Amino acid sequence: MEVVAGLIQMGCYNIDGEDFSGHAPLAWAAHNRYEELVKILLGWEEVNPDKPNGWGRTPLLYAAESGHEGVVKILLERGEVNPDKPDEDGRTPLSYAAESGYEGVMKTLLEREEVNPDKPDNVDWTPLMYAALPGHERVVKILLEQEEVNPEKPDEEGGYCSRGLRGLDMRE
Repeated sequence: MEVVAGLIQMGCYNIDGEDFSGHAPLAWAAHNRYEELVKILLGWEEVNPDKPNGWGRTPLLYAAESGHEGVVKILLERGEVNPDKPDEDGRTPLSYAAESGYEGVMKTLLEREEVNPDKPDNVDWTPLMYAALPGHERVVKILLEQEEVNPEKPDEEGGYCSRGLRGLDMRE
């Protein structure tokens, strides 16, 4: 962290620029769970905490996908971060957290009223569908508790999430 901070202070690195793979330092730090580096980078005025890369993926999306609740909370403290911003595939931070079964991240995101828990992506898959496919029962339960979530919503091929729920013990 000290080396990175020193390089930034010396002006040796474009703090909001992208590396060879299209990632800005903040997105890289969020994805790799470097909470202290995220804090350092957010201390610089030049850093855009909601900057998407070439695939439309933001630092928040990377943190949610990696399951780092601490980084998610730090990013959400910034008013300019959109907690429901989709990537180029239409997937939101919530859908990535649901797919990976990260309950804490899910709950943190769902506390924000801007987050639509039933928002479909470009192929009409919802966070519930992403959670049900790998069998994340507790995450599915969290989503089913959301008033807006419709387990009967079809995807673009006419499939229904309720089919994926059959093997799970979800309903009371």
